Amino acid sequence: MRFTVEPISSVARRAALSLSVALIAGGVALGAAHAQDKAAMLLPGSVNDQSWNAIGLAGLNKLKEMGYETAYSENVSPADQIETMKDYARRGFSPVIGHSGRFLSAGQRVGPEFDKTWFVVASAAQGAGKNVAGLDYNNIHIGYLMGVLAARMSKSGKVGVVSGLEGLPNVVQYVGGFRLGAKATKPDIEVKVIYIKDMEDAALSKEAALSLIAGGADFIYGKLNAAQMGLIQAAKEKGVYTSGRSFGHVAAAPEAVVTATIENWPAMYAAAAKSVKDGTIKPELTMYGYDSPAGSGADLKYSDSKAFGPAVPPAVAEAVEAVKKKFTSGELKVTVTKEDARGGV
Repeated sequence: MRFTVEPISSVARRAALSLSVALIAGGVALGAAHAQDKAAMLLPGSVNDQSWNAIGLAGLNKLKEMGYETAYSENVSPADQIETMKDYARRGFSPVIGHSGRFLSAGQRVGPEFDKTWFVVASAAQGAGKNVAGLDYNNIHIGYLMGVLAARMSKSGKVGVVSGLEGLPNVVQYVGGFRLGAKATKPDIEVKVIYIKDMEDAALSKEAALSLIAGGADFIYGKLNAAQMGLIQAAKEKGVYTSGRSFGHVAAAPEAVVTATIENWPAMYAAAAKSVKDGTIKPELTMYGYDSPAGSGADLKYSDSKAFGPAVPPAVAEAVEAVKKKFTSGELKVTVTKEDARGGV
């Protein structure tokens, strides 16, 4: 028997878990033959955010196009992560994908109990055990390029970052990369970082962005979920520059949003799913950067045909592209520390 699994919300998750247990107790077994063609995803926020969670759903839809039966749970709270992963594992899904580094701990705890299931965690710093793999693009590369862009675009000599999840490895990478890229471009530039508590709170991120702008920052960078719109609204209102995470963000404020980090999670998840199916996946972090043989998992784009909007002078665009080529060739290698990603100035 094959089940069509519909997306379940955080509220309905426990009911779905009880139903799954009841079916198994009643003698309905999920055939092992289907274990490798069912993929499930846990998302930390809403798939309608035009940002991180929407990107995750696009990645899952890619697996659906490849013939996988798919299911997802959005707005998964930390308290529900473990039980949601267990539920999908019991129902024969593999891989079970946590679309955020925040799911790594849950994957590490659940993995030993379901050793035939692969748990893949996006934006993770590592794999774990025998069946938990990490997957990410090189946040240092993207953050550094954005720092170069911001420093060259800034007229005030002050730029800012609004971020959440302070201390998370990939956050350290892109925030630290931004600071290092800006400082390498203009050593005397002021880079101020504000960390907020909620990646989904657009009002909070807008307040933080307005604070940075009031302090003189004329370029605001960030990589948030639904809260990304707060940065964009603040930049649009105050006439400064910012970046987005989707073409939808560009469309929302085409003069303020000078580029967007377009993350190719569909390709990265497709590669991970293929490696699960053919048995070549390893419990380690796979990183896709400009210097990766498989190519980068993300790039800066204003549209399908160009990297930057009309506000970016050609000389600035060329300077950023030159740094990108150094990453691609391996000529430039950057390491960041927690100090590089510190809050404040």
